[in-house]
Amino acid sequence: MQRKPQTPSPMTRRDFVRASTAATAAFAVAAPAVIAAARPSAAKELRVGLVGCGGRGTGAAVNALRADPDVVLWAVGDLFAERHDGCLQAIEGEMRTMDEEGGGGDRNLRRVQVDAARRFDGFDNYQKVIDNCDVVLLCTPPVFRPEHYVAAIKAGKHVFCEKPVSVDAPGVRAVIEASRQASEKGLTVVSGFCWRYSDRERETYQRIHDGAIGPLRAVYTTYNTTGWVAPRVKRPEWSDIEWQIRDWHYFYPMSGDHIVEQAVHSIDKIHWAFNGRAPQRCVAVGGRAARPNVPETGNVYDHFSITWDYDDGAKAFHMCRHYPNCPSDNSDYLLGEKGTCTVNGWTDTHVITGENAWTCTAPRNDMYQQEHDEMFAAIRAGKPINNGQRMAESTLLAIMARMAAYTGQVVTWEQAMSSQESLLPPRWEWTSHEMPRLAVPGTTKVV
Repeated sequence: MQRKPQTPSPMTRRDFVRASTAATAAFAVAAPAVIAAARPSAAKELRVGLVGCGGRGTGAAVNALRADPDVVLWAVGDLFAERHDGCLQAIEGEMRTMDEEGGGGDRNLRRVQVDAARRFDGFDNYQKVIDNCDVVLLCTPPVFRPEHYVAAIKAGKHVFCEKPVSVDAPGVRAVIEASRQASEKGLTVVSGFCWRYSDRERETYQRIHDGAIGPLRAVYTTYNTTGWVAPRVKRPEWSDIEWQIRDWHYFYPMSGDHIVEQAVHSIDKIHWAFNGRAPQRCVAVGGRAARPNVPETGNVYDHFSITWDYDDGAKAFHMCRHYPNCPSDNSDYLLGEKGTCTVNGWTDTHVITGENAWTCTAPRNDMYQQEHDEMFAAIRAGKPINNGQRMAESTLLAIMARMAAYTGQVVTWEQAMSSQESLLPPRWEWTSHEMPRLAVPGTTKVV
């Protein structure tokens, strides 16, 4: 039977909410750390800690090491201890490649300095990583993100925060408050909404904001794929909670459903197109058409379609689906009073038609690497970047859509922001925990 990570003091949802509320008061007694965080770090070795040792976390750690020659990977944490070795071996492999490309030696490999004492597991692994590092990479399943983010900001650490930042509105509100505190502390916060760091997208959306297609009237985006990773069948030795975490994509309290976990990239581009302006309301449909109804596919939908209404009469539309053996598409269509814009990052299409016709010819950059390049440059210069507010708002835009699809109701921005629905279990511990059934519009309630 597999060893379960030990959790000396599991945190309840009430504990988390109380702790995040108290963080504002805690800031007052943390002034020395605040001052230190805002200073340039030109000559200082920066110790990076990774929370979440999956594929995305592994990639983020490599990006961090490539971004700055004086960054060292100092600690890693994952709920499951067996994830550490594969993650570190992959990172070390990338560093060996860097050394070979640089003419030999092992300087980059030696920057992976995670000894056995700094490989943490269990539900409190994140806090141990935070306590040992200057910069924290938060790359776990989304359900854990608010708790981890609040703790990192409270401790005065710079943060790379993968998308989405929450699976529910209480988590979004905690992230917004922590992001405000990050600004006060002079901390850098970079989000994993990677298209915001693509040179081509940046140039395109800047032209939109500069009026190239005139006042925006409608935006339509898609995120259609053949699906996620394969679901995991429950093993006899796994508790309900362990299974749901290991199979996290397929349980919406863990992932937020694919509209929040994956398609949120395209929903973030809607928020970008409208320059951060929130919609008034949305209506949506969704359900299961192709996903098998077996235990391991949990309680997520396989398709969504949403309409958001804005206060000036403009509208935004989004479609996402997980259908095997069907075409994939990741496109953005923007309609203005003076022209249109078509974007497809997968095919490098960035075209404006109309009065200010234009085609992007800029070379493609590595947007994942750009996130970290800019993050560490900001830390070194003492000129903080803070993506916190916008990453929270884009996440809420997706949560709002899921609420509308699950319930069949019109959901306003205010309803979504003030929602009291918490998707977390009562306590993080290895125990039985029955998940909600598949949502049924007209029966499932807006909370």
